Amino acid sequence: MTNPVVVRRTMAGLRKAALVRSTSGHGGGWVLTRAPQTIRLSDIYRALGESMLAGAGAVESPGCLVEQAVSSLMREFRREAEALLVRRLGEKTLADISASVKRAMRTHKGRKVLHAA
Repeated sequence: MTNPVVVRRTMAGLRKAALVRSTSGHGGGWVLTRAPQTIRLSDIYRALGESMLAGAGAVESPGCLVEQAVSSLMREFRREAEALLVRRLGEKTLADISASVKRAMRTHKGRKVLHAA
């Protein structure tokens, strides 16, 4: 189960990036503002504003020269990895995810699927 604050913060980031909008009333909720084929995963990643690689290169003991050297190298690696991640996320869309889920559902049709709690 996800904390409602996390969901609200996530949806607010997506709304600010104009990827979703909220609708009120009966049947209201969140809707995409564009077709899934035009929403790249990198758009979502940027909209959420958090690095999946956060923490790499953090310095806990500023006086330690070894840690400084390792942290500097880790920050460089993180920048490179982050750039690669964003580039690869830009190659996939929400439509790709949807198609993958639909394929998995066909494969598992009739079987009981366990959901993470």
